Amino acid sequence: MPETASIIPPEAAREFIARYKSRLKTGGEALRAAYEARPLTDPILKGRSHLVDGVLLDLWKDFGLPASATLVAVGGYGREELFPCSDVDLLFLLKDQPDEDLQDRLTQMIGLLWDVGLDIGHSVRTEEECLEEAALDVTVMTNLLEARFLCGNRPLYEQFEQQLRERLNPGQFFKAKRLEQEQRYTRHNETPYSLEPNCKESPGGLRDLQLIGWVSRAAGFGTHWRDLARHGLITDEEATELREVERFLQHTRIRLHHITSRREDRLLFDHQDKLARQFGYESNDVRRASEVFMQEYYRTAKKVTQLNTILLLNFGVEFFPNRFPAAININERFQCVRELLDVRDEGVFDRHPSALLECFLLLEQRSELKGMTARTLRALWRGRKLINAEFRQNPANKALFLRLLQQKRGVVHELRRMNQYGILSFYLPAWRRIVGQMQHDLFHVYTVDQHILQVLRNVRRFVVAEHAHEYPLLTRLCTSFEKPWLIYIAALFHDIAKGRGGDHSKLGMKDARDFCESHGLEAADTDLVEWLVEHHLSMSNVAQKQDLSDLDVIRRFAALVRNERNLTALYILTHADIRGTSPKVWNGWKGKLLEDLFFTTQRLLRGATPQQALGTPIRQDDARNLLRYYGLRPGTEDALWDQLDTVYFLRHDPEEIAWHARMLYYRVEAGEPVVKARLSHVGEGLQVMVYMQDQRDLFVRLCGFFARLGFTIADAKIHTTRHGYALDSFVLLDPGQEEVHYRDLINLLEHDLTERLHTNAPVDQPANGRLSREVKHFPITPEVSIRPDERGQHFIMSVTAADRPGLLFGVAETLAHYSINLHTAKIATLGERVEDTFLISGPGLTQDAQVLKIESDLLEKLAV
Repeated sequence: MPETASIIPPEAAREFIARYKSRLKTGGEALRAAYEARPLTDPILKGRSHLVDGVLLDLWKDFGLPASATLVAVGGYGREELFPCSDVDLLFLLKDQPDEDLQDRLTQMIGLLWDVGLDIGHSVRTEEECLEEAALDVTVMTNLLEARFLCGNRPLYEQFEQQLRERLNPGQFFKAKRLEQEQRYTRHNETPYSLEPNCKESPGGLRDLQLIGWVSRAAGFGTHWRDLARHGLITDEEATELREVERFLQHTRIRLHHITSRREDRLLFDHQDKLARQFGYESNDVRRASEVFMQEYYRTAKKVTQLNTILLLNFGVEFFPNRFPAAININERFQCVRELLDVRDEGVFDRHPSALLECFLLLEQRSELKGMTARTLRALWRGRKLINAEFRQNPANKALFLRLLQQKRGVVHELRRMNQYGILSFYLPAWRRIVGQMQHDLFHVYTVDQHILQVLRNVRRFVVAEHAHEYPLLTRLCTSFEKPWLIYIAALFHDIAKGRGGDHSKLGMKDARDFCESHGLEAADTDLVEWLVEHHLSMSNVAQKQDLSDLDVIRRFAALVRNERNLTALYILTHADIRGTSPKVWNGWKGKLLEDLFFTTQRLLRGATPQQALGTPIRQDDARNLLRYYGLRPGTEDALWDQLDTVYFLRHDPEEIAWHARMLYYRVEAGEPVVKARLSHVGEGLQVMVYMQDQRDLFVRLCGFFARLGFTIADAKIHTTRHGYALDSFVLLDPGQEEVHYRDLINLLEHDLTERLHTNAPVDQPANGRLSREVKHFPITPEVSIRPDERGQHFIMSVTAADRPGLLFGVAETLAHYSINLHTAKIATLGERVEDTFLISGPGLTQDAQVLKIESDLLEKLAV
């Protein structure tokens, strides 16, 4: 309580706090009980508003505030839509600047409101200050539009309300709110279909409906959906749909607040099962209750975005009726109205069903068209059911669909629009099953349909000139590919069989072949698409889990791809697929692995010998050129390179080889540990080199040190020189921060690690990292497999587990316990899941009983 607040004595203040807190608690519990007995949105939302009204009115009297002051409810509270844990927005409207006494009273009252448990958002302003702020900030104007008088000086409030109306420009307000929505959509990645959407702020959430209400109030069209129908802005059927989707979203938010006991609007995995049960959904043999509920949520969000789009288009016509010239005919079916594609009459699709595809083709071909009119969108939605088996068998419609994929612009945008309005689901029946389907693999952050469209978007960016700087090699490959639209088809089908059970790649390849054959593609093109769908995971698996310095690995992969056309198409699709799962999954290191595999395989397919394909002499020559560039004389590197075998040069690229030589050429026989770090040359993160006389448990010590600092090891290359020195390289990432200043960590890391190695300090024992909340709800069963390689000289150990800090340390500690030698580690982190592969050797690995013990101990470690 502020020291200046002496209007209410401390004893009375404590009595007020206890009384009003009890009143709010009892009232809130009664509202919740009534809602659970009979779930209706209006009684609980208005009920909480009225409950808070009563507390505020009584407090206003208790504080004896002057008649010149006015208490006004604004925002959601102003429209009597107060969710269980929503904040309470208040405006203290004054005729003049407050004197010291009034300021003290207001300060104590606001403090007391916080003490009784209300989350208050407040402002204290004069009438003129309110009007000035509203003119400068559309958010303030929006809050004030929903103002509701509570108590105090009613004439002052009515005068203020009239002044606000007179100064409001509905057209400008509409434009500002549209821009605000676009910015909000951008913050949420332009999609309602993330796996943990925000039911208030995400596209398709309550905010989209509230925006319509704000614009309607500003224009004087009314405050209810039926008012908009009476003004001809929507149909009666759409008004009913708006009320239904609004109720669903309101129920979702109400129940989310009850479950969490706080203002939580994100549909986190933690809450989805509870929400599903409260909505009456149950699990079955195929799907969880949460999946059924979330699919209903996505359908609702889809309908909200559709209706939001239609209404905003109609608002635009109302506010700017004479901004554009008269309609311009495009053909006998369509015209251009206000830069939008418009049906010339609403029966076009009934008479010409093929126009259901033609309209999207026109949008791709005519850059002056910015979208579709509201009546076109309505007609499109109604006409989608005309796409039946007969429609799909029509050769003209098949040709139209292929042309949609072959245009120079707008392909992804129009496919998204086709998905939004149900056209894609009716044209590709298999697509219908994946719309809104969740993926509980913890590295896809979108539903299946949205992931596929994201992958297609990534491929398309490779052929757009303005994005060539992002991935120049991919752009060069994609623009020189004779039919890039074949890769678009493969992208559409690569995950289309998700959720059916069985191998989705095998099931999807059949769908892809059926599509290609029915659409008249040439046999070679059909084979390519089918092969890409079947093997869309192969390149990623080889690059991230196998040893790319192993000749047999490259030979097998080259035998799989067979020719350079397949290789190029698979590289393009794989790159786009990994980047389309989640922003967290992709990093520059994965891109480098894919690129290395692509070039090595390409050289082999072009006739190079396996040694030439792996590029050992080329790497050495390139490294020498880099050393000359840095001013080192010819032969400077020889002393170090004489101690390195072919495997070293196969596993490191020329840039790494040159870096190692620059750091070590004058200390090949170093008596002290050499630790060097630098910014990774393939993307974010740090690259760390450790060179010292080899010793037992060195890898364990290094993993423990990095884990203690919070780093994730993205890659590890373990090498022992001919004269017994360890030359180990690591790529480190810091997953805990969005923006890490890696450069600032270099000196600290070099100094601390050198000191620990020099003093032979004990192994760091990092605490077991906490599992993420996602993994808690969708647990990953650890798996460990140890098998001999094809030559029988080494063993390959595969580990799958939930990611957490210190996980690799636990693996390394177990291997050290059994005296297992580690030669290389391939670290693949896919969201919350790790799939790591290790090349190991050791005397006990030839004994089945010993291997079983190692696997059991590792599983115990991974399950912690």
